[in-house]
Amino acid sequence: MRVNGDRPLIAVLGASGFIGSAISARLARLPVRLRTVGRGPLPPPVGAVADVKPFRADLTRPGLIAESVAGADAVVYLLAHIAGPGGWRAQEGDTHAAEANLGLMRDLVAALRGARRPGPPPTVLFAGTVMQAGTVPDRRIDGTEQDRPVTPYPRQKLAAERLLLEATAEGLLRSVSLRLPTVYGHVDAAPAGGGDKGVVATMIRRALRGEALPLWGEGTVRRDLLHVDDVAAAFTAALGSVDRGEELAGRHWVLGSGRGERLRDLFGAVALAVAEHTGRPPVALEEVEPPDYAEPIDFCDIEVDSRAFRSATGWQPRVGLADGLRRTTAALTRP
Repeated sequence: MRVNGDRPLIAVLGASGFIGSAISARLARLPVRLRTVGRGPLPPPVGAVADVKPFRADLTRPGLIAESVAGADAVVYLLAHIAGPGGWRAQEGDTHAAEANLGLMRDLVAALRGARRPGPPPTVLFAGTVMQAGTVPDRRIDGTEQDRPVTPYPRQKLAAERLLLEATAEGLLRSVSLRLPTVYGHVDAAPAGGGDKGVVATMIRRALRGEALPLWGEGTVRRDLLHVDDVAAAFTAALGSVDRGEELAGRHWVLGSGRGERLRDLFGAVALAVAEHTGRPPVALEEVEPPDYAEPIDFCDIEVDSRAFRSATGWQPRVGLADGLRRTTAALTRP
């Protein structure tokens, strides 16, 4: 990524979000120029070694994608539509979701095409989802499956990923797609209200209020969980591998812990982590009917074999589930 010996410029699109805050905080420890791009507040990372410049903008406005990545040697693309019931979902015919999940990627590719320059093409790291594979009969995803996404959100993610692969084949950029499982944890560096997302933080907050934890049905569905710190380490490892000339670009890689946790066991572990922290008895688990917005993929087991990415980069997840739950619980109880 280095240009004429200068510090490389890395633009993080979506830097004010949950995962973006964690990645930005980690990249800020490196001797780089870091442009943090987001719609929300962009507080400077604590103890930054990097030269950090915030760029606060609504990237759906014409021309701002091009401005946000101007001169970048690498782009970390974390933009996604996360509104609606259940979080990471999109409804059929939702044009706003399609614009956020796919249209902005078209804008990025167009911006990089219009700003071609001599030297190595820029690297683009894309945050995908393991749900792009669709339903896998043996529940274990290793990245070699034929993609058959069954809901709008992963279909849009797959279409965006394919745009990057086409641009890589053209020589316009070097794309690396990291497909993520369920990500949990807490990011102290995130703007207020953006330091945690997803089912784990939601259940911890319920347990802290003394409320029962609702299980859809018997809670036998399995999910692979990855702590947000390990996600940030994976993106940093991918950037380093591309910078060293290793063959990482032009394909997707799946990330995960390698273990599928039953939701009943996960929620039980949440109840115990909160009880340990508060000194109160663990809250109960309560079986409930799934909500109307539940989708077929919600009832499929997911376990991720990330050995290919580990072998290519040396990355491995380091935050175990018990430790991650304790850390998240402690973070959510701080003033």
